[in-house]
Amino acid sequence: MAGKASIVLAHGLWADGSCFAKLIPALQAEGREVFASQHGLDSLAGDVDCVTRAINHVPGPVVLVGHSYGGTLITKAGVHDRVGALVYICALAPDDDETSQQHLAAFPSSPVFDHLEVTDNRIYLKESGIGDFCGDLPLEEQKLVLATANPPIADLFDQQVPGNAWRAKPSWYIVGTQDRTVNPDRERASAERMKATTVSLDSSHVPMLSQPNAVLEVIRNAAKTLE
Repeated sequence: MAGKASIVLAHGLWADGSCFAKLIPALQAEGREVFASQHGLDSLAGDVDCVTRAINHVPGPVVLVGHSYGGTLITKAGVHDRVGALVYICALAPDDDETSQQHLAAFPSSPVFDHLEVTDNRIYLKESGIGDFCGDLPLEEQKLVLATANPPIADLFDQQVPGNAWRAKPSWYIVGTQDRTVNPDRERASAERMKATTVSLDSSHVPMLSQPNAVLEVIRNAAKTLE
């Protein structure tokens, strides 16, 4: 049997590693090595490199967890030979012939995209859109999410690098049925295409913040397959 699986977490747009703050202590308490990639959303290649370095940093078999755009990152970085399982949280999961934008645009746009602005070649989430991003959180937590909303470079979703881990590795997918950032139909189609073990939660785009215990259960189930 392998040792405890390590957990590497990849955040999405308008976020940083703190979006996993409700997951990390519980996973650490189980004796797991946990590391959140802090990528800058400057380029897809650079963000994938950050996730790969995080994988290299932790021991043993790895469960790679991606939220939102982080799903694109774990799809690419997950080809690493020590990654044994992938967990997608309301996430993108493009194939090799798709950019993130093409993958997202295959389904109708979601409400959050009416609340964006571009400044200094970065895409910012307006305060008016925070309810479409994390509307099932208390207002104070929504304000914290907005204050830590790391803006991506404007063309990030049009960039491409090779790699598709979900074609070869077992995957789990959490669908947020009330998601107003990634279309829930897009999420369900992604999960079906990758033949993922799928869990649907009555949540916004951020179930790791609004329903952390349910998300932890999925991560633990993925980890058990490596131990």
